[in-house]
Order: sequence, then C-alpha cells, then structure tokens
Amino acid sequence: MSAISNARWVSFSQGTRILSQVIGMTVLARLLQPHAYGLMAMAAIVTNLAYLFKDMGTSAAVIQAREISRETASTVHWSNLGLGVLICILILLAAPVMATVFREPGLADVLYVLAWVFPIVSFSVVHQALLERESKFAVVAKAEALAALVGLAAALGLAWWGAGVFSLVLQMIVSTVVSTAIILWNSEFKALRHWSREEFKSIAGFSGNLSLFNVVLYLSRNADSMIVGRLLGAQVLGAYSIAYRVMLFPVQNMSYVVSRALYPVMSRQQDNKGELAKLYLKSVSFIAFLTAPLMGGLFALREPFVDVVLGPKWSAAAVVIAWLAPVGFIQSVISTTGTIFMTNNRTDLLLRIGVLSTVVQIAAFFVGSRWGVEGVAIAYLVASVVNAWPALYYSGRLIGVGFGRLFLVLYRSLLLTVVMCAVVRYVHMGLMAAGWSELDSLAVNVILGAGIYLVGSLLANRPQVGHFISFFRRRSAA
Repeated sequence: MSAISNARWVSFSQGTRILSQVIGMTVLARLLQPHAYGLMAMAAIVTNLAYLFKDMGTSAAVIQAREISRETASTVHWSNLGLGVLICILILLAAPVMATVFREPGLADVLYVLAWVFPIVSFSVVHQALLERESKFAVVAKAEALAALVGLAAALGLAWWGAGVFSLVLQMIVSTVVSTAIILWNSEFKALRHWSREEFKSIAGFSGNLSLFNVVLYLSRNADSMIVGRLLGAQVLGAYSIAYRVMLFPVQNMSYVVSRALYPVMSRQQDNKGELAKLYLKSVSFIAFLTAPLMGGLFALREPFVDVVLGPKWSAAAVVIAWLAPVGFIQSVISTTGTIFMTNNRTDLLLRIGVLSTVVQIAAFFVGSRWGVEGVAIAYLVASVVNAWPALYYSGRLIGVGFGRLFLVLYRSLLLTVVMCAVVRYVHMGLMAAGWSELDSLAVNVILGAGIYLVGSLLANRPQVGHFISFFRRRSAA
C-alpha cells in the first residue's frame, strides 16, 4: 500500500469535485433564480443532518478491522441498506412539515426527490469501504470524479431547458447513481443473504461512537454561526461566514485528502506503533508544510485579499480573517488525530474529546460575542489552542508521539512562515504608503512570499520539499 498513491488519487477526486462546483456555481447562477438556491439551502438543513447517519460509521469500521469476513461485510451491507431506506422514509414524512415551517410549498417536492439519494448510496457503502480498505483509491476516485462531471452536465442541461431548482436536485441524484453504479461494477464483493446480530455488535461500538462524534463535530462547526446570527444579526454573520469558509479550506481539502488516504494504510499497521508514529509524523509535517504558508500569507495580506478577491463591501471580513487564519492551521493539524483514534479502535476516546472541545468552543463563543464578531473570532482561536492539547496529547500517547517529536516536524515550516509573514507585511505596508493599489500589492507580495518560503524551505527544510515533489511522481511510495 502507498499513502502517497492514495493521496494522489484522493486529490484527483477532490480537485475534480471542486472544479465542478466552481463551474456549476458560476454557470448555474446565471441560469437559475436565487429562489432555487434558497430552496436547496432549506433542503440542506434536512439532508446534511441525515448524512451524519448515512452509514453510522460502519464504513470506517470495515476499513479499520484487522480482518473482515464476508459474513460480517454482508451484515453491515444489509444494515446500511435498511438504514438508507429508513432515512428516506423519515425525509418523506418530514417534507410537508418542513415546507410548512419555511412557508415554501415547493420545498416538499424537493425533499421528496432528494430522499432517494440515501437508499441509492447505501447499496455501495460497504463495497466502497472494502475498496478503500485495500487502498484501491484509483477506482473510488475515478467513480467520484466521473459522477461529479456527469452530475454537472445533467444540471447544466436541465437548467438550460428550464427545470429550475430540479436541475440542482437531479444533479445530486445523477451523481449518486453514477458513483454507486461504478463502485458496484468494480467491486468483487457480493453480499450474502445473511444478517447476524453478533457480527453487527462486533462493530457497533466503534461505529456508534464515531457516528455520535460526527454529530458533535457538526454542532461545533455550526455553533459559532448560530450564535453570531442570533446575537449579532445577519449582516455581521455574512462577513463572519465568508472568513470562516476561507479558514476551513485547508481542513476540508488538504487535511481531508491526507487523512482519507492514510487511514487504510495505518489501519493495516495498527499493531506496529513505530510505523504508525512514522506515518503520522510524515503526514502532519506534510500538512504543516502546505497550510502554514497558506494561512500565514492570508493573515499577512488579509486586507488586499478581501478587497481584490471578495470586494470592498466585505472589508469587515478582513478583521475576522486575522484571527481565523491561525485557527485554520491549528485545525488542519488537529484533524489528523481522528485517524489515530480510529486506527487504534478508540472512537470512545475520540467522542469524549469531541464533546469536551464542543463545550469549550460554545462557551468561548458566548463570551466572545460580548465584544462583537471580532470577539467571537478571538474566542475561536483561544478555544482552538485549548482544544489542541487533549487531542494531540491523547492521540500521541496511543502511538508514542510526544509534543517534543511533534514540534520537531513542525517548527521549520512555522519558523519559515513567520519570517515570510513579517517580510510581506512590511512590504505591503510600504507599497500602500507609496500609493500602490491593493491588486498590485497583492500580486507582488504573493510572488515575494512564495519565493521566500520556497528558498527558505530549500535551505532549511529540504526533506519536506522532497516529500512534496515525490507526491507528484507516479512511482513514489509512502
């Protein structure tokens, strides 16, 4: 197995999906009315919550298990299929209620169609988990990428023909059908007509804790928006949400790619603590090498970034970005600890740490809101620093990695980022004083910052540069 090969394929899938989202957002926004996107946003309140229970963590359990029999896999398959049907029925029943709550009759029809995503996807949950268990990410990535492109093509065609909101609805249905069909076609697993309570119970503890953790994580990721919107209003929430999306980019993409690619490899090495430590430290150093300069540069050039990329009307977001940029780096590092807990079958500990972190964050948000949106952003940073300690400490204990070893793989990237930030910030202030435009200053300083970090890395962090280059070589190994 090769973690680098896995990561390359996951990056391909993620990149294709991001590209399809960008194209869809720019083109479909011209073909559809804002009301269509409003209906989908309302429907997402239901579907996003349902996705948390899509497989109850069983796919992760299948990947993590030392051995997985055909009987156990069959039990999990039929359990997921039953769960998918149940979620579908619940959404169908909830559809008219949600339409009444939001006073949008059309919302019910949208949910009536979206409900069928869950039984469709449940057919391939175990098949995909078994493919990922064997690190056959080429199959999974091609399925996900093709599904995204076919779904986009369907949405564009339907929108052109005047399907309105159902062009977005059927985009999800088409994508799900395509990915499910490809996964099933390429999987060697054939489910038996078999269901066993004992075999289901063997993975229930792992999957149950993981599913509850995802609910806790969902709450922690949305608590700040709820508090800001409720206490400070929609306009302030708009500026905060834009900054928050920018902050989440490395977590949702870079850390996601590394963690997903590494999980099956680490699961096969779960009894070899030395190898687990080596894989974990290599992944953390790789993430830090990429996210530290990205978030550091965003911090240093926050004003021209907001002005050029988002527009002058979003100037309030620059203040929030100043505090959320370091949060983005911290969370990108912490997000890798979940893989350690799952690999070592300690989802119970992951759940407890998740609950503690959520309580700390929500309390911090309430306190910070007394000083406005900037106070919430500062509170987020403080809570992230506090929550980093238990996550890193207890995950490190499981594989024998203390803070000292972790610091040794992070400090070079952090030190180079601090130097880069200081230089570009100084140059930016000088250029602005000289009358340069925000666009010109941003362009010059992005090039300058990238040059400083690259040269510094070649001089002081050459091994990590080698790891980065090897990522793009076809015949590299973890």
